Amino acid sequence: MDWSLRACSRRGHATYDPTDHPGLRDRLHVTTAAGEAWRCLRCGVFAVGEPRGRGPADEAPDIAGGNAARDRVVLRLLAVERGLRGVVLLLAAFAVIQFRNKRESARHVVDKELPLLRPLADQLGWNIDDSKIVRLIESSFTLSSTTLVWIGVGIIVYAALQLIEATGLWLMKRWGEYFAVVATSIFLPLEIYELTEKVTVLRILLLAVNIAAVAWLVWSKRLFGANGGSKAYQGEHHANSLLTVERAAA
Repeated sequence: MDWSLRACSRRGHATYDPTDHPGLRDRLHVTTAAGEAWRCLRCGVFAVGEPRGRGPADEAPDIAGGNAARDRVVLRLLAVERGLRGVVLLLAAFAVIQFRNKRESARHVVDKELPLLRPLADQLGWNIDDSKIVRLIESSFTLSSTTLVWIGVGIIVYAALQLIEATGLWLMKRWGEYFAVVATSIFLPLEIYELTEKVTVLRILLLAVNIAAVAWLVWSKRLFGANGGSKAYQGEHHANSLLTVERAAA
């Protein structure tokens, strides 16, 4: 797939007129039978019509195509996944706080409704008394208000980390990539430990996604000196930037 053309098909060609740089302007502009055409800074195709931007060459958008366009899609997908996690965690924190204030009424509902589920559970072959979910609910009634508050605070902090990570990745910031690797790596031992207790499809999937995300970010974005480090990353970005190449040629 030509990721540059894919991006241009969604957002339009990124054409620009560097008014203060005649040499660069000549390399980005041609006259055709259909009128003037400007070279897209993302995909390199000449698009007929007025440029989408004008101004000094130093203020032109330095858009990298090729692999950079592909990386943009992957980072946005990771950002969406982290954002959804953050929202779910915030809802969980809200539920914990609400449970703290309405614990007695919740206990009354459980004591009232649980016996009504036993006949159905017996028909399904589900032993409610051995259910981890039921035991978790019952044990939550023994927690103090202070403990529930700290659980809620911990979930909120975790949600905030996920949302900060999502923001940095969505905005394609370098700090967001570093933050994502560090924040994700911190919780990998916990996810591995959870698998030692019980293996589920969801846990395996989440662990695989996180490991793949960390490995891809470190290698492809050249973080922490990997794969050539920051210098190689900047060189690759400039090599993929049509504006940088044409400016040098001009």
